Amino acid sequence: MNTEYQDFRDSVRKLASNRIAPHAADVDGDERFPAEAWQALREAELPGLPYDEKLGGSDGDLLSQVIAVEEVAAACGSSALVLLVNWAGTSTVVSHGSAELREEVVPRVASGEAGAAWCMTEPTVGSDLSGITTAAAQEGSDWVLNGQKRFISNAPWAEWYAVLARTGERDFGVFMVHRDDSGVSFGPHEKKMGMRGSPTADVILEDARIPARRVVDDPREGYRYINGELNVSRALIAAQALGIAQGAFDQAVAYTAEREQFGQSLSRFQMLRGMVADMAVKIESARALLYGAVELISVGDPRARSHVSMAKLLCSDNAMSVAIDALQLHGGYGFTREYPVERMMRDVKITQIYEGTNQIQRLVIAKDVYAKQVR
Repeated sequence: MNTEYQDFRDSVRKLASNRIAPHAADVDGDERFPAEAWQALREAELPGLPYDEKLGGSDGDLLSQVIAVEEVAAACGSSALVLLVNWAGTSTVVSHGSAELREEVVPRVASGEAGAAWCMTEPTVGSDLSGITTAAAQEGSDWVLNGQKRFISNAPWAEWYAVLARTGERDFGVFMVHRDDSGVSFGPHEKKMGMRGSPTADVILEDARIPARRVVDDPREGYRYINGELNVSRALIAAQALGIAQGAFDQAVAYTAEREQFGQSLSRFQMLRGMVADMAVKIESARALLYGAVELISVGDPRARSHVSMAKLLCSDNAMSVAIDALQLHGGYGFTREYPVERMMRDVKITQIYEGTNQIQRLVIAKDVYAKQVR
């Protein structure tokens, strides 16, 4: 990694350590929005990282986004999730939206004044997006949306919601819905095992009327647009998992170096050293696969889709394993909220589930393997 990226990593790590980590336990315990972290991220201009400078961003590439998510997640998984969901929620607008729509949505999100989210999951639809029932019907120059989206991260905090809705028997559109639009309401705050500082609720659309300018390009091609963004969003979720794993690992190393049993540091026990070595290998191998996938995405290589699925799978599975072992290395203290590894273990579990479960990632990977065999 070149000096520029390393300097950037160091700056985000310092920010996360000094201004995000001290509030992480309180955010988790009170299940509240990570306000202190968000203020720190805004001051560092990180919400605008992926956007063009003309839209108020800093034109950062995907690797810089991955690094930022890693370092923030190592301190607080919820804070990293708020950040990356903002980017995901505006991704289709940036890639396919009109100049007018980009100007309407992006600048406030880039500055951190407003939040964003994307709405795909429904009460009976998760992995199979083609089965969504939320519908959009054109009425004059407007579109009217009806349906219910479930487990929407950043709701109701976010101002903007990228809603995937059915516009025909086999057609889907992406609609930019504003929190204040008529017919938009929200379900109760979800009580979650982890990521408790990330606001999550249903988004309910009851005859929500959206002006035509808020449709992202072709209202029949939304499914393709969303699928096109999954490579990047899965890379960011992989980075989040990797960051939590690194945070848990660092906590375990520090604890075992300081804690003494039988007259010596825990770090001198051979079995514990073996666990730490295995954890280090899991983190570094996952990071290597993720960064390789990021490179493929960045150059438009068709192998990116399967490789980012591999990265999301390996980063999240390895992170779950590392977090469990980190808690184990803390002994009984790891089972208390006095140490952050307990929170990290709860937080990291969702990375194996959202943005396509790891079972779905395995299907994507296998499909690519067999496609190559046919050729």
